[in-house]
Amino acid sequence: MGIGGLRFISSRRQFMRGLAGIAACGTSLASHPARSRPPAPYVPRFFTSAEWAFLIAACDRLIPADENGPGARALDVPRFIDMQMDTPYAFGAQWYMHAPFVQGPDNLGYQLPYAPRDLYRRGIAGMNAHAATRHGRPFADLAPALQDDLLRGAENNRLVFGDIPSSVFFDQLLANVMEGAFSDPVHGGNTGLGGWTMLGFPGARADFMDWVDRYGAHYPLGSVSISGETA
Repeated sequence: MGIGGLRFISSRRQFMRGLAGIAACGTSLASHPARSRPPAPYVPRFFTSAEWAFLIAACDRLIPADENGPGARALDVPRFIDMQMDTPYAFGAQWYMHAPFVQGPDNLGYQLPYAPRDLYRRGIAGMNAHAATRHGRPFADLAPALQDDLLRGAENNRLVFGDIPSSVFFDQLLANVMEGAFSDPVHGGNTGLGGWTMLGFPGARADFMDWVDRYGAHYPLGSVSISGETA
């Protein structure tokens, strides 16, 4: 699934084929309808401003908006990833992180001394360094075609990020982008259940057993979040 050989963007269409609002406000003492305020822009807690700019741009290239539905940016995938960086997962709390770290066959598992937080710090720095060397600007300031070219390079392990294979960083980023787009909105992504709506996924409904054997049939009920939010 991806850009060219890259597992994203243009093939997103094949991927998609294969797979209430804010409550009304009361009136004021002067009987004028209260105006709802737009939510404040999300302020990242883990990523620096330069890292955040990269993340927004990269997420937008991995899952762009198209005729199938919203893209990663509208689904607040960057917010999901930033919030994820405060979880035990991001610190590698459940990973075996002790030496020796020896590269070998895939069946040996992950063999780097870096938890997801470290992969993002080093990987984004590497991506921006390559962007600056090749094009004189950070990744976020490049044209989409140039961004795609760098992402392809990372996916195919053609970039050098010190001792981190660029493909490892790309796989980490892509996995988290997919999680943010299609996980329950309570975790910070999939805003408005837009990812689930694209897939026709019912979400956290208590029971939809009547439909599990109706292959190819359109599920008529909308998606539901764990929180009770509906699409």
